[in-house]
Amino acid sequence: MYEELQQQAASIIQLLVHSKFEAIEQLTKGVRLPADQIQYAIEQYGRKLGSPPVEAFELMDVIKVQGHEPQTWSVNMPLWTEDEGRSDLSIELTVIKKEGDWLIELDDIHVL
Repeated sequence: MYEELQQQAASIIQLLVHSKFEAIEQLTKGVRLPADQIQYAIEQYGRKLGSPPVEAFELMDVIKVQGHEPQTWSVNMPLWTEDEGRSDLSIELTVIKKEGDWLIELDDIHVL
């Protein structure tokens, strides 16, 4: 299950790296953050995001939400920038597995 959660986080991260803010809003149904707020958070950080190395996903913090149906996890993952490597910026996601489909909510983008 952890690998599947990594794939869900990686899909959001790749969209962030490529500045596909509208695509993130569509994927997450804009539940928490609309495209303009996502873009603003990234631009305010002031650095160009880069793809994290594969081993970086070992840093992903995953907590299963107990007593919640469908299955739900809270996921926190640090982001990478092209000039810093691992940055102080991170994303918080809610990942839900419902009837075989994955639903992702981007809860926050913030500096640690």
